[in-house]
Amino acid sequence: MELGKSPAVQASPPTTGIVVEDVSRSFGTVRALDSITLEARPGRVTALVGPNGSGKTTLLLVLAGLLVPDSGTVRVAGFDPVTDGPSARARTGWMPDAFGTWDSLTARQVLSTFAAAYRIPSATARARVDELLATVHLTELADRPASVLSRGQKQRLGLARALVHKPDVLLLDEPASGLDPRSRVDLRVLLRRLADEGCTVLVSSHVLSELEEMADDAVFISRGRSVVPDASSAQQTWQVRALALGALTTWLTSVGAAWRPGDGTVPDGPGSVLLEVAGDEGAARLVRDAVAAGVPLTSLGPVVGTLEHAYLTLDEERR
Repeated sequence: MELGKSPAVQASPPTTGIVVEDVSRSFGTVRALDSITLEARPGRVTALVGPNGSGKTTLLLVLAGLLVPDSGTVRVAGFDPVTDGPSARARTGWMPDAFGTWDSLTARQVLSTFAAAYRIPSATARARVDELLATVHLTELADRPASVLSRGQKQRLGLARALVHKPDVLLLDEPASGLDPRSRVDLRVLLRRLADEGCTVLVSSHVLSELEEMADDAVFISRGRSVVPDASSAQQTWQVRALALGALTTWLTSVGAAWRPGDGTVPDGPGSVLLEVAGDEGAARLVRDAVAAGVPLTSLGPVVGTLEHAYLTLDEERR
């Protein structure tokens, strides 16, 4: 799918992605955002990671121009959503975590309505709508009312709606919610392609394994602040599998390595153990030494992904 500029946004300045500096936003006595600072760059998928109530959705609403920050500065595709809202919104695609639409309208009519709102010429809009319906695999349901769509189908329609004007910046809040496995794969492929074509993609999700496969960068947020995971926590649990579990455990014990049972219970057969490994360098040493000792390793890898490991090192949410 080619992401050229629509006629309504031909006069764009150089795209600068998303820049947030010292932004705060409160709701009464609740401080949802607390001097948060972050950057998401063009041509990259940036994961927004944090626990429930950390401020992720509030931040996305600020970036979409739907909430005004109490203080700080925001730039989306080079524009301030507060002082130059029309220009910022013309270049921003926003997909909330829950799709809201007029249930009596068909999927085609929903997209056509939003295309008209962005002042896309009717002939261009018709072709764009057809293209997007095919992209999100809703062509066969294009002329059915939105009320009959499943949650996953509505999510896909919501993604198409966010892309109708070919935005420079794409904001996604839990986009994989309700999607079946095939649609999740399609979403990852599409977001990767959009980023490769120059779009700035900022995506929030609790499914860290999904983000792991698509994200280039990650921003961690907790209690309304951007936080840095504890880099000193280099140890990570890895699963090590061998053709002969007994040979593996005997060798690990002989070298003083602390291990615990994995999914194998037959000492003379295949199985695995769990042990703490100091990053990729530690894994490389483990493989080298095991091979030298004649241990028949078959695989090894971290039990959780890099994003999840970094998330679990955060202490902020527990304070």
